Amino acid sequence: MVKHSDEALLKYYIDQWNQYTTAGTYNNHVFRYLNRHWVKREIEEGKKDVYDIYTTHLVEWKDNMFTATQSAVMSAVLKQVEKQRNGETIEQGLIKSVVSSFVALGIDEQDCTKSTLDVYRQYFEQPYLEETNKFYSQESRQFLADNTVVEYMKKAELRLDEESERVKMFLLDEIMVPLMKTCDKALIADHCTILRDEFQSLLDLDRVDDMARMYKLLARIPEGLDPLRQKFETHVHNSGLAAVSKLDTTGDLVPKAYIDALLEVHTHYSELVTKAFCGESEFIRSLDNACRKYVNNNDVCKSGSARSSELLSKHADTLLKKTSKSTEEDDMEQQLNAVMTVFKYIEDKDVFLKFYSKTLAKRLVQGTSASNDAETSMISKLKDASGFEYTNKLQRMFQDMQTSKDLNTAYEAWQVQNLDESDRKNTIDSYYNILGTGFWPLQPSTTLFTPPQEIDKTYNKFHTFYINKHQGRKLTLLWHLCKGEIRANYIKMNKVPYTFQVSTYQMAILLLFNNNEQVSYDEIAEATKCNKETLDPSIAIMLKAKVLQPQPENGGTESGVTYKLNHGFKNKKLKVNLNIAIKSEQKQDIEDTHKTIEEDRKMLIQVCIKFNRLGWKLNTDFSSFSLQSCA
Repeated sequence: MVKHSDEALLKYYIDQWNQYTTAGTYNNHVFRYLNRHWVKREIEEGKKDVYDIYTTHLVEWKDNMFTATQSAVMSAVLKQVEKQRNGETIEQGLIKSVVSSFVALGIDEQDCTKSTLDVYRQYFEQPYLEETNKFYSQESRQFLADNTVVEYMKKAELRLDEESERVKMFLLDEIMVPLMKTCDKALIADHCTILRDEFQSLLDLDRVDDMARMYKLLARIPEGLDPLRQKFETHVHNSGLAAVSKLDTTGDLVPKAYIDALLEVHTHYSELVTKAFCGESEFIRSLDNACRKYVNNNDVCKSGSARSSELLSKHADTLLKKTSKSTEEDDMEQQLNAVMTVFKYIEDKDVFLKFYSKTLAKRLVQGTSASNDAETSMISKLKDASGFEYTNKLQRMFQDMQTSKDLNTAYEAWQVQNLDESDRKNTIDSYYNILGTGFWPLQPSTTLFTPPQEIDKTYNKFHTFYINKHQGRKLTLLWHLCKGEIRANYIKMNKVPYTFQVSTYQMAILLLFNNNEQVSYDEIAEATKCNKETLDPSIAIMLKAKVLQPQPENGGTESGVTYKLNHGFKNKKLKVNLNIAIKSEQKQDIEDTHKTIEEDRKMLIQVCIKFNRLGWKLNTDFSSFSLQSCA
């Protein structure tokens, strides 16, 4: 056999092996009687080195032929595999036959009827793995020296696939795991630092396919992805801060612009985690950590992380309000899910709840909700995210609105039964919302107010109805949240009178002109009893809209100025909204909300301290009791 080499040697070896095993099979048949009786008895009596005729042939081959030739045969096998790795075509069946012969020689010395893989592992698998490690160590070093990291990753992927296919073609399945570990070490683990150093560049250039390739390679080695997750988290955090820093924060920041900036970064890198990192939970955690940092600590949140919660609630309010552009149901659901994405990361969820409950209350009371289904869906999402207690008051607010609807229906029936037709005609059309004090974030107005007689009479009738129905309850009117419509019969557009949508305070002011051509500022103040902080903005809006005209012409909202109706008033719309929120009032409302939040937090801290002290005291008492009992 020494005269043969490489493929010729393998062919010669397999030919001799096949002839020998065939002869062994024939001899085993010839001596079947010997196998069934003498050999079987000897084995059962526990004698060593006694085998059936075929196994004896294998033992002789192993002791005489195999020992002398296995080194040369294995060397030829490795050369053939190297040729295939270098792109040459080889006779794969020869190697498969060699593998089978090595496996056949694994005879269990304890039980000759069983076979083992000891011979295969010692004389085939071990040298095969050593040669594989040597080959890929040399190749990878040379390839990295001449090519980019991205090209190397493609090469490594190709080599790993080739080795996996090679096992299926002519190797034993048992070699798959140790072979892959050997390849992982030579191709990946030994160069993992170089691969990781390239990751930041791939992130900056947003090369998704290459990052996916790197992820799959480094995922094959222990702790291979940890540095990537850390770099990814830092990169997302910096991207979030950069996105917020681009916003114009010189004036009033538009909530939508801020939330969109936060979401844009999250959406981009969430898709990256799905596409490049197979949605792995640890990368999702890194994304969550990064988002939590930039959402709560950025240029907009210099005064505190509560700013994000406040802007998110304002954005939600804008989404859920009626607008001239109707939002499709699917689009609304998608936008609410986006709000919940940011909600997941905000730290000051109590701040969000305070602002959200206030805006929800206004939408419900003023009837400006875009959709009850959308409102319900949002509350349901908040409940799923933060629990029943978090949304308990929000749900009770909805219940109050339904109760109010039923109550108004009952009131209409009561009027029919208890008022004559003339009284009903003189009663102003009205609708009442009965809101539970403990659930609505609404406070009575800070100003005194004397309502017009027309409104007062109408309210007294409802008060009588309500007290008879619910004895013992007390009604407190929230005048600053009341609104109505007034028809201006003195001015018309195409013979149709204008209709003014006004607050109750504005209504009281305008009704004074039913009996007077001119009304002075002092007369308005005396008639309504409103304080200056409430009265001045109410008049100012009507002056700006040119519903009222001041005398003198440059007069404003101060004592000594008189007002008259503008009979030349014109507007493109028949319904003119004068019930506009004042910026100063909105700012004051925000400040009051923050004060309420601080007070609630202090109260909670005090309760926790008291409970801790009580727990310490109870523990001390029980310890004392225990000691006395022991004594």
